Amino acid sequence: MVNEEETQKVTEEEELPALAEEETVEEQVPEEVVAEPEAEAKPEEAVAEKEETKAERKKKEEEEIVEERTYTIPLGKALVRPSNKRASRAMQLIKIFITKHMKLEMKVSEEEEEEELPRLIISQEVNQKIWDKGIQKPPRKIKVRAAKDKDGNVTVYLA
Repeated sequence: MVNEEETQKVTEEEELPALAEEETVEEQVPEEVVAEPEAEAKPEEAVAEKEETKAERKKKEEEEIVEERTYTIPLGKALVRPSNKRASRAMQLIKIFITKHMKLEMKVSEEEEEEELPRLIISQEVNQKIWDKGIQKPPRKIKVRAAKDKDGNVTVYLA
């Protein structure tokens, strides 16, 4: 009896992998055939959508930007600070420089909080450039592009 049961288990095990292999082969072939035409249609539509969105973005950016200037900001004064405060001082110098040269209005008193004052936005690229070599060694100068939109907000990009 033990031999008969063992032989039955062995034959079942041999049959199961064979059946499983056949099913996977049959399932894979139709999926590949069906997936190819859909994949071909989607990229064309996606490319058309991307082109439209790029054009729309450019138009919006052109409409929003009122004034755009390029500046080389000297950051040598940041080196006067202690070594562990230089990069943060360089960021402060950028804010001060852009506020002065782009004629940004800052808060004067608490009464004017009701109105939305223009904001200064510094992009990640500029921040990374300042902090590249660490806190102790910011660059001596940096070239940036400042763009003012119709709301008066100024955004600083790396030139």
